[in-house]
Amino acid sequence: MLPVVHHPAYTADIPHDHRFPMGKYQRLAEILVEEGVVSPGGFVEPEPASFELLARVHAADYVRQVFEARVPREIERQIGLPMTASVARRARAATGGTLLAARLALRHGLACNTAGGSHHASGPHGAGFCTFNDVAVAAAALLDEGEAGRVLVVDLDVHQGDGTASIFADDPRVFTFSMHGEKNYPVRRARSDLDIDLPDGTQDDVYLDALRKVLPDLLDRVRPDLVFYNAGVDPHRDDRLGRLALSDDGLAERDAFVLRACLGKGRPVCGVIGGGYDRDVERVARRHSILHRTAAGFVRRAR
Repeated sequence: MLPVVHHPAYTADIPHDHRFPMGKYQRLAEILVEEGVVSPGGFVEPEPASFELLARVHAADYVRQVFEARVPREIERQIGLPMTASVARRARAATGGTLLAARLALRHGLACNTAGGSHHASGPHGAGFCTFNDVAVAAAALLDEGEAGRVLVVDLDVHQGDGTASIFADDPRVFTFSMHGEKNYPVRRARSDLDIDLPDGTQDDVYLDALRKVLPDLLDRVRPDLVFYNAGVDPHRDDRLGRLALSDDGLAERDAFVLRACLGKGRPVCGVIGGGYDRDVERVARRHSILHRTAAGFVRRAR
């Protein structure tokens, strides 16, 4: 079956009326079991990311502040989450989860996390609901340890992957590609190796056409040993922070195209879920499950 990484700590304790839909992680895991994507008890559980691992990418003082739940108020405001011990555990677990999923993808060709995609966290500190940049930490670890020599980040969250772009701005081993809403967060953008800005209201056909025009050529040029795919569902037309207009079918076709393009060229894929901000946890969790269900289909067909 598709290797899927999950940890109970992905669901942190935050106020029930907080605008971040924290309950989506547990509900996503339940849906994957209900639909047979993962067998009962079949999730792979990660080890939380260590201080040393996180400090490869993030400022050591900031990592220490998160571990000790003493993040300065101004940075806490930028992150948008109460920086408690529970939120710190969640961030460490999710980062460890993406690293484990990446290792599994290198071994099996495809693996997914039920969290991850915290792409606004930069080297100095977190931002935009992102405490640690899990993809950046995982990529840096694999590159430094020699498990990969070249990495491609395909970031299709509706918000630009500014943190990832800034972390790897001077690292030729990592190519960052972000396709996002041109008028959305963050206001101050970093520069990815390739950025595609989409106007408000972009629908399925235009979105998919833009993706089809660039990804196959990108895979041929970069020739990555591993692709990190941020499959954010906030481009959905009903997402309250998105401003684009994809349908459920559009998200499914997007995920299928990315996986088909990468796997067809022999490029392993680590999938992370990215953003999704519907007020209804059930709806947003089911949108996130599209990635895992689609990935499981590729695994079944390969066998």
